[in-house]
Amino acid sequence: MATKLASKSEHLYKRARELIPGGVNSPVRYYSPYPLFVASAKGSRFRTVDGEEFLDYCMAYGALLDGHAPEEIVEAVQMALARGSLYGQPTEMEVELASLISSLVPSMEMVRLVNSGTEATMHSLRLARAFTGRQKILKFEGGYHGAHDSVLVRAGSGASSLGIPNSEGITKNVAEDTLVAKFNDEGMSRRIIEDHTHELAAVIVEPVMGNMGPVLPRPGFLETLRKITQENGVILIFDEVITGFRVALGGAQEYFGIRPDMTVLGKILGGGLPIGAFGGRREIMEKLAPLGGVYQAGTYSGNPVSVAASLATLQSLKRRARQ
Repeated sequence: MATKLASKSEHLYKRARELIPGGVNSPVRYYSPYPLFVASAKGSRFRTVDGEEFLDYCMAYGALLDGHAPEEIVEAVQMALARGSLYGQPTEMEVELASLISSLVPSMEMVRLVNSGTEATMHSLRLARAFTGRQKILKFEGGYHGAHDSVLVRAGSGASSLGIPNSEGITKNVAEDTLVAKFNDEGMSRRIIEDHTHELAAVIVEPVMGNMGPVLPRPGFLETLRKITQENGVILIFDEVITGFRVALGGAQEYFGIRPDMTVLGKILGGGLPIGAFGGRREIMEKLAPLGGVYQAGTYSGNPVSVAASLATLQSLKRRARQ
């Protein structure tokens, strides 16, 4: 009986396991018996290193609203790259992009560009803590806000307001500063916010849950969060990395008619290139260095290639929304 030859994907995976932990650079890319290694993609399909073609239902976990390699994005990136990939200096395009984001998402009165959704949530939480002078945050069980310590926490056994780490390497003290409620549970959310008013800096929520669903907010849930946080001086952060520009051009906050204090964007914002953004009320954002004492920086933040892709993406979405 002839022995089946290993595919090129299988061979690459065996090599990768010797060089990269688990053979992948993000754990969601692993699946049994081995992941498919992609050689190219266009539109709705990708082709593997073995020449097999697949219809892509994942689209980079929601980042590719217009599919793979849309012409407008490719042209914008090529033009930007020809002028230089990185300057370490501000550009006119950054100002244009910040203006466009603010016009599409009016709650973002000021905007700071970063390189990923994880960075954006991390810095927005630090900023909320500095603005309020409080330490704790509230998130919702099953909500994903990136891979930094404060948000890699789930509900403890039977304890709605006690977080425990969802990953090794997260200290107990960090976990204790992250409270957890059940999404769509107005009563639990109200109790936790009111019980911890004097130590709660922010509530961060995906307005439509993506990591465990999707799960829509029940009528009145987001409105209740907005009301309770306002009454108690707590910053309400909408994580719209997935919902931004997808649920509506102005995100879930436009669709549901809720104005958060701060918003986090990513994925679709980059049109396939790495970029994130966070923004919100002017008085909060002005706490960021160099204006204020909250330090946030990034060599690649606002790099011209990602910004060019983002501008092309948002301008295209805006034109189509008017049709």
